Amino acid sequence: MSGSMLGPIFNREWLTLPRRPRHFLMRSLSLIALWVLLFTVWQVTVGWERSASLNDLSHFGLFVFQVLVYVELVLVLFFAALGAAGTISQEKDRRTFVLLLMTDMRNYEIVVGKLLGSLLQIALFLIGTVPILSLIMLLGGVAPAQILEATVVLAMTALAAGSLGGLVALWREKTFQSLALSVLFLILYLCLVHALGVLPWLFPDIPQQAVDQVQNALEPFLALWQVLYPDQSRAGWPPAYEFALAMAGWAVLLNGWGIWKLRAWNPSGEPIMQRDLVEKAEEADRAKAHAAPGRAREVWANPILFREIATRAYGRRPYMVKVAYFVVLALVCYYAFQPSMRLEWAAAVGLVPITILSLLLVAAQAVTAITSERDSGALDLLLVTDLSPREFVFGKLLGILYNTKEYLLPPIILAGVYAWQGTLAHPAPNHMEYLGSMNATAFFCVALSMLTLLAFTTVLGVHVALRNDKSGAAIGNTLGAVFFLSVGTLVCIYLILINGRFEAQWLSFLVFIFTGVAGLYWIFNGNRPTAHSFLFASFFCPFAVFYSMSSILIGKPGLNESADPFLWTICMVFSFGWAILAMMILLLSEFEMTVGRTSGGGD
Repeated sequence: MSGSMLGPIFNREWLTLPRRPRHFLMRSLSLIALWVLLFTVWQVTVGWERSASLNDLSHFGLFVFQVLVYVELVLVLFFAALGAAGTISQEKDRRTFVLLLMTDMRNYEIVVGKLLGSLLQIALFLIGTVPILSLIMLLGGVAPAQILEATVVLAMTALAAGSLGGLVALWREKTFQSLALSVLFLILYLCLVHALGVLPWLFPDIPQQAVDQVQNALEPFLALWQVLYPDQSRAGWPPAYEFALAMAGWAVLLNGWGIWKLRAWNPSGEPIMQRDLVEKAEEADRAKAHAAPGRAREVWANPILFREIATRAYGRRPYMVKVAYFVVLALVCYYAFQPSMRLEWAAAVGLVPITILSLLLVAAQAVTAITSERDSGALDLLLVTDLSPREFVFGKLLGILYNTKEYLLPPIILAGVYAWQGTLAHPAPNHMEYLGSMNATAFFCVALSMLTLLAFTTVLGVHVALRNDKSGAAIGNTLGAVFFLSVGTLVCIYLILINGRFEAQWLSFLVFIFTGVAGLYWIFNGNRPTAHSFLFASFFCPFAVFYSMSSILIGKPGLNESADPFLWTICMVFSFGWAILAMMILLLSEFEMTVGRTSGGGD
């Protein structure tokens, strides 16, 4: 065993990470994306029509600093948690995590080594962005202390989020539960910290300033806001360092809990029985003993569908994910239905985050339905069975839809509530008589688009998992595609809204679109490229999402200046329907090669 304090697990990641070609590709793409974002912000603030003054440069430096650090914070927050949870969960799926427990490594070497190893890629990404932020400082508007404090906030956010993901993965035995609970607990934590703002209203003795200080020390977005807009009258340490201490405390608490419960939680699902009790039970009633105690159940005509629905294929307590989801749903709806919420943004505040969260959960369920079986070796059993492609593919898809029904229905129900309240469409004052028909039309279009996206996400997860031999790459590609199509499009639209001129963002828009086209085409093909099957879908899907979101958020649905909702609905259904059809054809026609029944699958 290595003499390093962090243990051999971290040493292995430290030595092997630079040898992976994917590592250099991801670092290059991330830095290129930051430079493209910087270029876009220049068009927003200054443009190319005139020469920039010193005042313009300082405004540009401050604004681009704000945009970069907030985008980095969103990426770091979620991918640190997902990365830490995925690293441990995949070890459990491959049954290699038990081997780590059999070594002479201490508990802290396993827990801390896995955590820091999963955060190594993010740490290198943050180190690579420091020179970019330092160059922005030369333009003016940004102080060196702000760069240092922003970096501290990002780094400690990654540490705390990764600690949460690692703890959840140590606790749960299935990859989907680990990924889903990590994301839901993060969102729940952010909602609860914001909910602390009601304490001065409930208890007048509590000063508002003390609550604000606690919120700034616990919430990364508020801490970063204090870095960007510092309060000069505030004495004491900067809020960024208070946040760092709070996150360090959370990290110590979460990792300490994981170290304490490591061998109590793992291995899970294997009951410990005393040998003498087993022998007495066998002697007392040997006639009733058989391989499968309990009432024998009849397997359905499709055994894959039977396993997905009628067995514990996704863990012993899948309801915990659903309970956490509904708690988050209730909190988001509470904020969205506040009387002070502006009417034109009411649907977006509640509907958009719930839809994105549902898409991420469905994608995680779909991709881990394949990767978990591959890592555990269960997928290899298909090599010696006579399962048909239709039985396997439709059994998996129907099982995924059944297990995620609690995530599929709330966005559609919420859209119906908004339509009933009259907030999906806002007619002009002289068109109030058309309010009911406008909202009915808007609800139909929104519901149809949601169902198409959810179906696309489900098929995408199975397709990507079967076409990628590495589970980590399959999970990352699937969640990355959903993240780009949703959050990435919203960021692009936000930049256009700030400037108010689409022609000023034309070049950046093209870079955004064609980057998405190339990324989707690469994700669709996986390790088994297909010539032109997905070229059309890869090209039109980013355009369809951008057109639909811009029509809803910018076009003011229900007014005469807005486009007909049927236009963007047809665009969504046609583009993503084509992608679904292309993936289904390949899933059914190339099933033999995908699962390795032919020599082509092994090649």
